[in-house]
Amino acid sequence: MATAAAAGSGGGSPSSARRRLRIISGHLRGSPRAPEREALSPSPCKAQGGSAGPASGSIPKKRQELLKWNGWGYNDSKFIFNKKGQVEFTGKRYRLGGMVLPTFKEWIEKTFGASLEHKTTSRASLNVNDVPPSIVNEEFLQDLRATKISYSQDAEDRVFRAHGHCLHEIFVLREGMFKRIPDIVVWPVCHDDVVKIVELACKHNLCIIPFGGGTSVSSALECPEEEKRTIVSLDTSQMNRILWIDEKNLTACVEAGIVGQDLEKQLAESGFCTGHEPDSMEFSSLGGWVATRASGMKKNIYGNIEDLVIHIKMVTPRGIVEKNCQVPRMSTGPDIHHFIMGSEGTLGVVTEVTIKIRPVPEYQKYGSVVFPNFERGVACLREVAKQRCAPASIRLVDNAQFQFGHALKPQVASIFTSFLDGLKKFYITKFKGFDPNILCVATLLFEGDREKVLQHEKQVYDIATKFGGLAAGEDNGQRGYMLTFVIAYIRDLGLDYYVIGESFETSVPWDRVLDLCRNVKERIVRECKEKGVQFAPLSTCRVTQTYDAGACVYFYFAFNYRGISDPIHVYEQIERAAREEILANGGSLSHHHGVGKLRKRWMKESISDVGLGMLRSVKEYVDPNNIFGNKNLL
Repeated sequence: MATAAAAGSGGGSPSSARRRLRIISGHLRGSPRAPEREALSPSPCKAQGGSAGPASGSIPKKRQELLKWNGWGYNDSKFIFNKKGQVEFTGKRYRLGGMVLPTFKEWIEKTFGASLEHKTTSRASLNVNDVPPSIVNEEFLQDLRATKISYSQDAEDRVFRAHGHCLHEIFVLREGMFKRIPDIVVWPVCHDDVVKIVELACKHNLCIIPFGGGTSVSSALECPEEEKRTIVSLDTSQMNRILWIDEKNLTACVEAGIVGQDLEKQLAESGFCTGHEPDSMEFSSLGGWVATRASGMKKNIYGNIEDLVIHIKMVTPRGIVEKNCQVPRMSTGPDIHHFIMGSEGTLGVVTEVTIKIRPVPEYQKYGSVVFPNFERGVACLREVAKQRCAPASIRLVDNAQFQFGHALKPQVASIFTSFLDGLKKFYITKFKGFDPNILCVATLLFEGDREKVLQHEKQVYDIATKFGGLAAGEDNGQRGYMLTFVIAYIRDLGLDYYVIGESFETSVPWDRVLDLCRNVKERIVRECKEKGVQFAPLSTCRVTQTYDAGACVYFYFAFNYRGISDPIHVYEQIERAAREEILANGGSLSHHHGVGKLRKRWMKESISDVGLGMLRSVKEYVDPNNIFGNKNLL
């Protein structure tokens, strides 16, 4: 394992780098752990194991071998109606795999007016004849071949990298084809490869769109239809190694293409973790987290991505951007990291990131609390935040989302378990008087030293009791977090039966949480009625992250679009109205999904005309010829 001194020397001119290495060499000379030659040999394309190629990752280079081409997630994982007409989740990747959900069909029919008799038809496979042809400059291809960097002009490879997972993008794949997609996909395996690709793009005036995990929900990966230049999808997935781990400073330098599940697995082998777990962590990449200013479920302990980052290396048309050292804080003018984080692929490609790591927690415990109503639940979360005693994760779902989660409960295997569930329900609804159509639930996750976790748990439950909360057990908490990773698969089932749905999020001050939640949900219902939606929509929310001064609120909405000729247009009008309502109620444009092309119409309103001008000035300096021309943000 390379030492941090050697691997983490940072940027700067070659002469200053050599000077630093000589100084460090003097400190290390004679150390049995760090032989001078091995420790100081710069090797930018090699990881801690000495390998020059990519690590073996969970997601293959040919994504179509494992992932759906027109839906979310793995090919073998999906919600289906079995021969008995019951909903079942296929595959063995998730705890819900192979289980029957006996009440989910009834919930779908009752909530959306959907029926198994009304099924849509979508294309079973990709027709390569529908795919726009690849138009690539031959001189560029010759130069690219000389670099030995892997590339493809295959139709499937290009389509897989032409989109993220917005509703309209998936709908297009099911019903038609994008008008513009990447002309070529390239797979760099290290920072130096990215430098070569960007230099070639500048030389031949091409457009680069960086691609990480492909989980964007902001239209960030869609190719601008009017782009006439060759579009290069720069897929970072083969840059997926941990370059070094510094156990003394608890940091790790990692290539930006690694996906969340692989990052945690590799770190765990050395006894560490980042604790950064966005809902998309199976598929989203470290570079994507940086590019969108991501947030994770356990941010209360580990922080958001901006709290985890120590050092970033990014390749731009102007050259490489990085700081000259890897320190916890600097006072050297505006932080350049904050020009990079949230830049959404408009300035360059993030290649390497040094992040904070922690020892894997000794103890983990789930929990849940049921409240008589949403207002009491929000008040409890506010008090927990005020006392700064939030567990790793605390999330509050409203009643509609509670009913949704309850419908996803698998078939009970034993009569005894069924009896216990009935007893709990009787205790909460009859003995305690909670109305099942009003109550809401918070799920909890505690991590850390066992003794401290148990003390922490008692503190949180004591606060919950003051707001009428009742402990609802570990199983409900654990099941709530398990559903986090399968809930995205439900949209694909809905699309088969005329139900379209989407999620969106915001952050809001504490004193506006209740008003914003109520007003946005009511606005969605009203807009659906005005736009001719014949069936009542699902309009629901949850509070997912808490802060001293506010919270993140996450909305789901869905509706049955039978009888509507252009459902995506209607959906987009309703979502736009919901976003207007969020802004009018004091919410932000986005908490962690980013802006992309989907929400950039509101950027001036969000950050001011001058603020937008500042971002444009950075773009014009760093990328004067718009090589990174995805048209996000600006």
